[in-house]
Amino acid sequence: MDLVLHTYWRSSAAWRVRAALALKGLAWDGVPHDLRANAQRAPDYVARNPQALVPALEIDGAVLTQSLAIIEYLEERFPQPPLLPADLLERARVRAFALAVACDIHPVQNLRVLRMLKKRGLDQPAIDEWAREVIESGLAACSRLIEHREGPFCFGAEVTLADIVLIPQMANARRFGARIDYPRLEAVEVAALAHPAFAASRPEVQADADPA
Repeated sequence: MDLVLHTYWRSSAAWRVRAALALKGLAWDGVPHDLRANAQRAPDYVARNPQALVPALEIDGAVLTQSLAIIEYLEERFPQPPLLPADLLERARVRAFALAVACDIHPVQNLRVLRMLKKRGLDQPAIDEWAREVIESGLAACSRLIEHREGPFCFGAEVTLADIVLIPQMANARRFGARIDYPRLEAVEVAALAHPAFAASRPEVQADADPA
């Protein structure tokens, strides 16, 4: 089985899928697309993913898009180790936390939206303030969602989809200088980044990493 991940080293969504693949012990080949250069808009890639977004995962001749859909596919096809709890209520809570980040925080401060704001006349300080406000309000809510849950991870002793989505967002928050001093979230981040799967999926260790 060949797995080909269309990725970008600093993409939060791509980081989620890299972490899920690592947690499942699945090897993959990467095809990088530099979002800063709009490489994801190349015709051959748009033919695979009409949204012109990363990530996309090629598997068994099919192309999967949208990070959470990809991760749910991996979870169903490769159920061990599980990324969703067995209990139905807990599964719903984990999904709700992940969606709070993936749908309510990340999309409105990603590169495409920030470029739209610039195109509409906002200067860079205003754009950065927009991103910080979105991130901080979202992380504050996420912190409250798990404030009474025991760790070390978001929902207990095992990594779940919630952790996979949270950790890249914490890194994004730092990039924009957003507030991240929520003790529960910081503790989860420390625990997750000590896990080999998260360490292997970090942006700075990817083959296409270009911190400059």
